[in-house]
Amino acid sequence: MPIRQSQPSFLEPLLGVVFDLDGTLVLSHHDFGRMRAEVIRLAEHYGVPPGRLSVQDPIHRIVEMTREEFRTRGVPDGAFYRFEAEYHRKIDAIELEALPRTVARAGAPELLRALQTRGFRLGLLTRASETFARQALRRTSLEPFFAYLRSRSSPGPAKPSPESLLLLLQEMGVPLDRALFVGDHLIDAETATRARVRFYAMLPDPSESNRNSMTEDRFLAAGASAISKDLYELARQLDAAAPTAA
Repeated sequence: MPIRQSQPSFLEPLLGVVFDLDGTLVLSHHDFGRMRAEVIRLAEHYGVPPGRLSVQDPIHRIVEMTREEFRTRGVPDGAFYRFEAEYHRKIDAIELEALPRTVARAGAPELLRALQTRGFRLGLLTRASETFARQALRRTSLEPFFAYLRSRSSPGPAKPSPESLLLLLQEMGVPLDRALFVGDHLIDAETATRARVRFYAMLPDPSESNRNSMTEDRFLAAGASAISKDLYELARQLDAAAPTAA
């Protein structure tokens, strides 16, 4: 797919590919609605007036709005840090409940093995906790492919901050113009475009309840260079598909 004029120039061939985890490589069917509700309940416990926060917003936005509310009300920084530590414990626990039903998305092992064989450096950038990410990779037999991983537990900012992706690519030794980020959410697109890294979008798996919310048009508007309906199509786009039997 040709590079859109609004995108920076990229060099070929690609050297490194960074993947999002949940929805892209594995399917966990997290209860994100419950997570968001728990964060809001906790924020209100710490003094945010009811009705200021919405379960329709992603967790990182709920947390940002809570921080803004604390600052407006002159709440000491220590209270926000306590809120932050407590909400992390709560969503970590909810997240781990999804492990028994976590499976690899179809085509994930084959794609990663082909990319690794061709010499690509592979990384993982996720908003999941380090514990969940490692256990999910182990459970789906994808762990050997990822020597480089950044989660929301890692030091420094998390997605959608571009710094999260820049730090990971630095660890991988991959220049920005020879890197690719693959994800299934607009947060992934935002992270990549703000870091000036090319982004390939994965449409949601048919089994996911949010499959109608992420469309080709939304991803193109967010700066995607290419869009795949599944990992087999992504493998073809990256010239890493397994040869077809005669």
